[in-house]
Amino acid sequence: MVLFLQALGLALSVASVLVSANPLPTAAPDLKNAAALQKRATCTFTAASAASVSKKSCATIVLDGITVPSGVTLDLTDLTSGTHVIFEGETTWGYEEWSGPLFSVSGEDITVTGASGHSLNGNGAEWWDGEGSNGGKTKPKFFYAHSLTGTSSISGLNILNTPVQVFSIDSSTGLTLSDITIDDSAGDTDSLAANTDAFDVGSSTSITISGANVKNQDDCLAVNSGTSIIFTGGTCSGGHGLSIGSVGGRTDNTVSDVTIESSTVTNSQNGVRIKTVYDATGSVSGVTYKSITLSGITKYGIVIEQDYEPLLTAPTNGSPTGTPTTGVPVTDLTLDGVTGTVESTGTNIYILCGSGSCSSWTWEGVDVTGGKTSTSCENVPTGATCS
Repeated sequence: MVLFLQALGLALSVASVLVSANPLPTAAPDLKNAAALQKRATCTFTAASAASVSKKSCATIVLDGITVPSGVTLDLTDLTSGTHVIFEGETTWGYEEWSGPLFSVSGEDITVTGASGHSLNGNGAEWWDGEGSNGGKTKPKFFYAHSLTGTSSISGLNILNTPVQVFSIDSSTGLTLSDITIDDSAGDTDSLAANTDAFDVGSSTSITISGANVKNQDDCLAVNSGTSIIFTGGTCSGGHGLSIGSVGGRTDNTVSDVTIESSTVTNSQNGVRIKTVYDATGSVSGVTYKSITLSGITKYGIVIEQDYEPLLTAPTNGSPTGTPTTGVPVTDLTLDGVTGTVESTGTNIYILCGSGSCSSWTWEGVDVTGGKTSTSCENVPTGATCS
């Protein structure tokens, strides 16, 4: 037995030496996981080209004081799911006559925010000529929020001096835009800025815009098509009001389930506005304006008309014809608590509907005063009034 145990101990010693001399092979690195870890890195960029090239390798993209060259889009489209984009410092764009956009972002579960003290300055004065998108210099749109899906969000941005339209929201779902400041008031001088729509929404679903603070020269909000749209807690000044449309003449001509609430419109051309296109087809349904306060309105406190020219043929970006048509009915409209004042040269309420194409309206707590009473309203639905 002793000899057996001695032999076993010798064997174990030899085996230990052999294992030490010939260790087991190391597992190959998991390249997939390594790549995933790399994408969790924070990348800081000071040049637009570098950000656009390397965007897919970063979980967090910091844009630090970038000067974007003339005629170039700061391109953050098709980002990796879950990417966070942060603007730091002042982002500016060089001047060139082109259609833009100056910035574009797309992807799933994307977050775009601004750091303290940041600004996005479009240098609009270089383009402003009083013509907007109706002529003169070719001007770039500012921000394409296209094809943002999942639970994407854009929040806390400070935007200045856009050449023309600010946000183009298209083909997006589940997108939230919150606490965004847009200040194009410098373009009020000599009426040089025009068509600086703050939020244009098209072909999108479940979009929420909250806490916007807008100073511009066109629509604060324009919903051209889409469903389940909410605009709440907004402050709009200097523009054309809170608009649906114009609806018609596009590929998508359906607007449904829109709530515009708890917002103010001051020193603007219009307050509440719905416009549909002459001889077009489509529909506007389930729109609610609730708790809207108006002041300093110069043209119409409330205006709903079915007589607009198509955008592509109108000499002035869609002018009213004065003759309503019935192809884009406005149904299930609610105005609840729309109050305020119009300038004495303006008109309190103007409704111009085709025969039978405006119906099922709810009109409660509407009190708009100070302006003229229209004598040109047509086919006003039961319950609503032009007085």
